[in-house]
Amino acid sequence: MNEPTYRAGIIGLGFIGGGDQVSGDRVGQRLVDLNGNHREALSNHPRVQLMAGSSRDAGRRERFAQRTGARTYDDWRQMLATEQLEVVSVASFAPSHAELVVACAETGVRAILCEKPIATRLADAERMIAACQASGSLLVINHNRRFHPHFRQLAVKIAAGELGELTGIWLQWGSGRLGNVGTHFIDAAMMLTGRHVRAVSATLDSTGRPDCRGPEFRDPGGWAVLRFDAGLIGHVHAPDNPTGPAEVVVQGTLGRACIGGGIAEIEFWSGQRETLPNAPASAGNPMDQTVREIVAWLDDGTPVCCSAEESLRTLEVIIACHASHARQAAWTELPLTGADREREVQSG
Repeated sequence: MNEPTYRAGIIGLGFIGGGDQVSGDRVGQRLVDLNGNHREALSNHPRVQLMAGSSRDAGRRERFAQRTGARTYDDWRQMLATEQLEVVSVASFAPSHAELVVACAETGVRAILCEKPIATRLADAERMIAACQASGSLLVINHNRRFHPHFRQLAVKIAAGELGELTGIWLQWGSGRLGNVGTHFIDAAMMLTGRHVRAVSATLDSTGRPDCRGPEFRDPGGWAVLRFDAGLIGHVHAPDNPTGPAEVVVQGTLGRACIGGGIAEIEFWSGQRETLPNAPASAGNPMDQTVREIVAWLDDGTPVCCSAEESLRTLEVIIACHASHARQAAWTELPLTGADREREVQSG
């Protein structure tokens, strides 16, 4: 019996969407530093046909067509109406995610892979999730640590009690941008611990470093204390300017685990050390794994590792950091209520 092939398209053909280094040069980023991009991940799967891509930028459309042979559109609406796609990657800036995801769901797209953060406002994220629930569409947010073997292995070990009772978690990165970069780390913290954040005390970085995505975006870094379920405390160290390597450290009564620089290691207080194995090269990168899981869901409903609701929770933590900062780092409880729910994080 022949296995089905799924038609795919991409909205947003820049750095992460089209794997376009010209676009990366504009924001000072390199493709080799990414754990995959949408164009390559969709093209790499033998049962996904990358049929089309949409961008307002003529240069991006031309380069995408040269790399893939796919059709291009300057209007994503025309692409959705013409191509009858089953999988769509939404790889545009965050403020547009809600409009695009809702349109994909209403057009009948079965699976949507949307860039992080899920949105810039809670109401938009909720609208995206509701539209996909109504249409029966799968919505996956590209929090790629959810699909990374080191994070998955470590989450299993922590859940099994190998670190003992958890006593703390440390999140550090040096590029600021709580919304665009911090979303990965905060989501990973909740994944690894299996706990949700219940309160935040935060101070944003007032440096005013220009956002690499453009002057219309304002997405500062900062420092925060996170209170998780059962009183677990986490610390965020994420100033706008680099002060050290990016890493996640989870500590418990029996030892601690550290993930950073492509290495995952557990140090037990008994003196033993364990380095988690890397995935074989044939497994590809986390985005390749994401597409494999999307295809499995399309085939027979095999669950994908994470829900869009988890990404909404991550956005709420980031918005809570902004709300806390506005109140001189006062503790801010989650879920957010009142005017705090209306705040927008202007991430790209």
